[in-house]
Amino acid sequence: MSKRNRIFIAVLLIYAAGTAFLLYRVLADLDPRYRESAEESLVETSQLVAALVEQDVRDGAIDVARLDPLFRSLYARKFEAKIFSVTKRRVEVRVAVTDGTGRVLYDSLGRATGSDYSRWRDVALALRGEYGARSTLDVEGDPATAVMYVSAPVRWQERIVGAVSVGKPVQSFGQFVEDARRKTIYVGVFSAIAVLVLAFIMSVWLVRPFGLIADYVRYVRAQPRISLPGMGRRALGVIGAAYEEMRDALAGRNYVADYVQTLTHEVKSPLSAIRGAAELLQEAGMPPGERQKFLANIMREAGRIQEMVDRMMELTALETRRALEHVATVPLNPLLEEAVAAAGDAGAQRDVTVRLEAGDEASVEGDAFLVRRAFSNLLDNAIDFSPSGGEVTVTLARQGRKAVVQVRDRGPGIPEYAVDKVFEKFYSLARPHSRKKSTGLGLSFVREIASLHHGRIDLANAEGGGAVATLTLPLAPA
Repeated sequence: MSKRNRIFIAVLLIYAAGTAFLLYRVLADLDPRYRESAEESLVETSQLVAALVEQDVRDGAIDVARLDPLFRSLYARKFEAKIFSVTKRRVEVRVAVTDGTGRVLYDSLGRATGSDYSRWRDVALALRGEYGARSTLDVEGDPATAVMYVSAPVRWQERIVGAVSVGKPVQSFGQFVEDARRKTIYVGVFSAIAVLVLAFIMSVWLVRPFGLIADYVRYVRAQPRISLPGMGRRALGVIGAAYEEMRDALAGRNYVADYVQTLTHEVKSPLSAIRGAAELLQEAGMPPGERQKFLANIMREAGRIQEMVDRMMELTALETRRALEHVATVPLNPLLEEAVAAAGDAGAQRDVTVRLEAGDEASVEGDAFLVRRAFSNLLDNAIDFSPSGGEVTVTLARQGRKAVVQVRDRGPGIPEYAVDKVFEKFYSLARPHSRKKSTGLGLSFVREIASLHHGRIDLANAEGGGAVATLTLPLAPA
């Protein structure tokens, strides 16, 4: 197990231990807090009953005659009180009245009349004028039968002549404690699980960069000599690879679905043309000239689909790359000369001149084949939009640590509505000479090549008319 994983597991264990301790403290504190709340209510009830009993004191003697019918009626009452998740249906409070010596004069349950309560802490303290409370088991050895009692003194002419002891079974509010304990456990467990899941997700996002840094450190140690530009490019490559992985994970099916939907839309038009031409060819008596025309349409549209599929496969292969597989120092001047020579033949068919004005010598680190393909795509695009007799100019210049290649045509330029769309897949403008559109993948292909070489591509309208494509690539270290 790696150090990263051990640290991650240790952090999770510390969190789990902290959460367990917090839950334990909260759960252990629930019962005392509920008991304190119940005791506060019993204090007020005992004072109320004591005030009631004091109304029936005659010459220092307590008269409890009216208490019995009062509590009989109280215990016989029918009601249903919905208190959150608990339903209460009967009165459980109990009352005992003693004289000044602690002898029970009245017990609401009828169990302890005549008993000596002077030994009970709450009664003994109340008879001395102090606050008294106790908790006693109804059934010895059974904690579930515990009853809380609070006593209050009964006074006559500033003299204590007895005490009132008010009790309430712990079980009556214990169900609230159990409900609160259950909910607290649920919330704690669910929170712990949620945090663990979040920690795992965050580890994928956070631990991954540390792994990349460790890989980069190993790479630096393995180098026989240190080259700061090379280290910088390597670091950018590592970060770029991580970004590509993140993009693929986030895009997922939506990325593929968008590809399929767009490709289907673009293929629909040539397929319709092929189908229409094929249906017309089935008609009898068609002149040979018309037949050749429709056959040519079929071949042209089939070729368009084939070109679209080929370009799409190349573009997809580029987009799935994390970095260039074969990196070497690539002189740009010879590549531009080859691309201009090849484009000159294509331009001659429409009387378009392609001219190279490479003023500076420049080299980049990358894949010579892909760089040549980028130049060819830019030149083909410029020739397509050039008028008959026009000129395409190619320039190469150095700007700081970058090589800048510009391809300019003298065509109609880019319409304002298309400026932000020219690099979108399958987006294409009609060629001025043929009014036909291309596959719309050429500029996307160039953009991917530029990205793999840590450069960029821009297309804008040029001063004086036409459009200018600017390919910027970082220079190779001297």
